[in-house]
Amino acid sequence: MTYSGVHDLGAVRQLWQLLEPVHAIVYFAPECYEEAAALGYAPDERWPMYFAFRAAPLGPAGADLVSALFYSFSPRMVRRYVDRSWRTAPADRVLAARATAARRALQALLGERTASPELAEAAHLVRRAAQAAGTAGRPLAAANAALPWPEEPHAVLWQAATILREHRGDGHLVALQAHHLDPVESLVLHSGAGAAPAEAFQNREWTADEWNAARARLAAQGLLAEDGTATPAGLALRTAVEKLTDQLAAAPWDALSPQETARLAELLLPPVLDIVGAGLLPAQGTLGIGMKYDYAS
Repeated sequence: MTYSGVHDLGAVRQLWQLLEPVHAIVYFAPECYEEAAALGYAPDERWPMYFAFRAAPLGPAGADLVSALFYSFSPRMVRRYVDRSWRTAPADRVLAARATAARRALQALLGERTASPELAEAAHLVRRAAQAAGTAGRPLAAANAALPWPEEPHAVLWQAATILREHRGDGHLVALQAHHLDPVESLVLHSGAGAAPAEAFQNREWTADEWNAARARLAAQGLLAEDGTATPAGLALRTAVEKLTDQLAAAPWDALSPQETARLAELLLPPVLDIVGAGLLPAQGTLGIGMKYDYAS
């Protein structure tokens, strides 16, 4: 059974591309480092903050659960950070700090735009989609959807973007497993398809042996060429993963009409350009946001 809703998958993908920077700023803005440091997290790298902030809606989750949900990270890396996350600060205090961090960061980045009717309209539309997101089988989406809503429009926008982002991410793991790609293989094939150089994925802390073994498995299936680039079969598999991901992410947007989603894309572009233009987000992303896929082939 495939998605048969009212929206073109290209529109679903565009909305993800626009909302991802809104969500991601909480892991990079100086205000977020400040809030995390006030709780006792080391401010000289982002990973203590990242694992605490992203996992906090789950409560004091253990490393095994977080590793299962943060699919692409080495379990060793997850354990190193998560084992000490809740000793540094309890999850409820981390959640409060995260909300404050997101609100402060967007206020600093967007300035007077946070009080504009356009941003309030965008926040309202994204919230409608987020509240329509089904959470069965989607633990990170469910955990974030259970949190109370803030009042300020820019804070509402961040929370709604986060629910939809995690809803999409939960579905992406389903798509990877449906196509029999384990965590390392998913990164190797993603890199081979052109999402980012292999070096960009080193921050997930898989060893060279683990990476090379995954590359050999994919090559044996005819998915990678000798130079590590994806073969036509590999590109087709990656396209199938992305298509299923977009299909699984589409249903919440059925709460809006195509006219409303087009209006939302128009409303989101100026604030997203403000966020991206600030230069806080990585210049070399690993999500493949700019990649194009031909779902018709």
